[in-house]
Amino acid sequence: MKNSSSFSALPLEASGFNAAADSVVQKNQGQTLFLSLLAFCIVGLFLSPSMQAQESIAKPTSFIPDSFDPPTLVQTPEFIVRPLGPELVDVDYVAYMSSIEHLQKTFSRSTSWPHENLTMSDAMIDMENEERRFNARESFAYAVLSLDETVELGCVYVYPSSKPGFDAVIRLWVTQEQYSLGFDPALLAWTKQWVSAAWPFKNPAYPGRDIPWSEWE
Repeated sequence: MKNSSSFSALPLEASGFNAAADSVVQKNQGQTLFLSLLAFCIVGLFLSPSMQAQESIAKPTSFIPDSFDPPTLVQTPEFIVRPLGPELVDVDYVAYMSSIEHLQKTFSRSTSWPHENLTMSDAMIDMENEERRFNARESFAYAVLSLDETVELGCVYVYPSSKPGFDAVIRLWVTQEQYSLGFDPALLAWTKQWVSAAWPFKNPAYPGRDIPWSEWE
C-alpha cells in the first residue's frame, strides 16, 4: 500500500508541476507577444515618416492635374504648335543658331544659350530632355512651326512656378527674322489666349513680359 500510495502520488505531483509550467509558459508567451507588438509599433512610428518621404520622392506631384492632358498639336491659320522632341531637332537647331545674339538679349539674357559652339549632338540631348520632361509632366516645351512645318518660328514653354501666387510660368521666343517681322507680340497675344483657354491655370506668370525681370528676380 505504501508503495502504491507513493506510486500514485508521483503522477499527481507531476500533474501539478506541468500545470504550473504551462501557466508560466503561457504567461511568457503573452509577455513575448505584447513586447513584439510594442516593438512593431515603435519601429513603425520611426520608419513611417522615412517611408512616406521616399514615396513622395518616387512619385512627385505635377503642377497640372492628373486628369489633364497637355496639348500635343495646335493648328492655327498662321502656324502649327507641336511639343519639342528629337524629330524636330533640325529645325529647332537652325532657328536658335540663326538668332544667337537676339536670344541672348531677349530670352536667356546670358551667353550660356544659345552660343556658337553648340553642336548637333548638344541639340539632340536638349530635345531628348525636353521630350522626357514633357512625358513626365514636369514641363512642356513647344515648337512654333510654319504651316508646312519646315521652319521653326519660335518656341513656347510652360513651366511650374516657384513663386507664391503663380501656378505656372510661361515663356516664349521668336527668331530674329520673325521678331523683325513683328511676330513676337502676335505670338505673345496668341499664347495668352491659348493658355487661358486650354490649360488649367488660374494665375500664370509671364516674366519679362507682364512682369519686369527686375521684379520677377
